[in-house]
Amino acid sequence: MSHIADAATGATGAVGVRQTQKLRTRQALLDAALRLLEHQSLSSLGLREVTRAVGIAPTAFYRHFKDTAELGVALVEESLGGLHGTLRAGLSAPDAGDSEARIALTVGLIADLTRSAPAHVRFIARERHGGVQPVRRAIGDQLRLFAEEVADALGALPDSAHWSREDLVMLAGIYVDHMVMTASAFLAAGPEGEESTAELARRQLRLISLGRRHWLDGGTTIR
Repeated sequence: MSHIADAATGATGAVGVRQTQKLRTRQALLDAALRLLEHQSLSSLGLREVTRAVGIAPTAFYRHFKDTAELGVALVEESLGGLHGTLRAGLSAPDAGDSEARIALTVGLIADLTRSAPAHVRFIARERHGGVQPVRRAIGDQLRLFAEEVADALGALPDSAHWSREDLVMLAGIYVDHMVMTASAFLAAGPEGEESTAELARRQLRLISLGRRHWLDGGTTIR
């Protein structure tokens, strides 16, 4: 019986090793693709380029992804994980209003994200309106989910008591769009332009905050 048990344990261990190796290869493909996408769009990326960078046969690619579009969708999930964390950090800050402290914190978090994950920020900024439809759709879907989450947080604030859900989602979408736009601006500006980019982002958030405070004053209709 011990031989049978040992064989079963060995088989389970072998499966575990294979699964671990498969996950490592999958991640290596994602990492290689992200590096290659620094200077090109996903629509021009060939799977042979990616597999060559990883050091595997092109046919091995299909054990992990159906095509480069599916790989791109996986990169969307990986890339926007950082944005999600930034949103959560901003929304969970002690000051829930539109104070200068909150604005400075939000812009600082975006700058930190851009410094720590520039390749991911570049990928989202480029592919959000890129030519690969499944990736473009995945980015849009993720950003809409983020907007819903932000709308939930905004709706819990006292000054949002009389806001409609539609307006909360609209405002949340503005905040999410601003985060993506600001991250892209930080990336384009580089270290030397970081402070001027941050100041512009803070001014833009002040303008959004001003509109938010007066949205229910009765002058929201543009004629």
